[in-house]
Amino acid sequence: METLDKIKQQIEQNTILLYMKGSPKLPSCGFSSQASQALMACGEKFAYVDILQNPDIRAELPAYAQWPTFPQLWIEGELIGGCDIIIEMFQKGELQPLIKQAAQRSASK
Repeated sequence: METLDKIKQQIEQNTILLYMKGSPKLPSCGFSSQASQALMACGEKFAYVDILQNPDIRAELPAYAQWPTFPQLWIEGELIGGCDIIIEMFQKGELQPLIKQAAQRSASK
C-alpha cells in the first residue's frame, strides 16, 4: 500500500487520531507528551500512530496535511493542529466537547 493511501486510511478509520513521536504511555518528545496528556484528560479513546516507527508516514504526512510538525491531531478526518493548538483548545475548554461529540458520533455509527 502506498504511504499516502495508508495515511488516508488511518485518518478515515480512526475518529480521533494522534500522529506523535512515541506512544501516549511512552512519548518520545515533550510536545507529543503534552498533546497525548490533553487527549487522555478528555476521557475518550483515541488512536495514535508512532511516526518514529513509521518513517514513511513521518516523511509524507507533513506534505499531505500541509502541517510541518508533529504531533498532529485529526478528528473525523479533519486536521485540528499540533501541540500548541491542542493545549490552547484544552485550556479554553474547547477540546473536550469536540472529542466527546466525535466519540459519540463514532459510537452511534
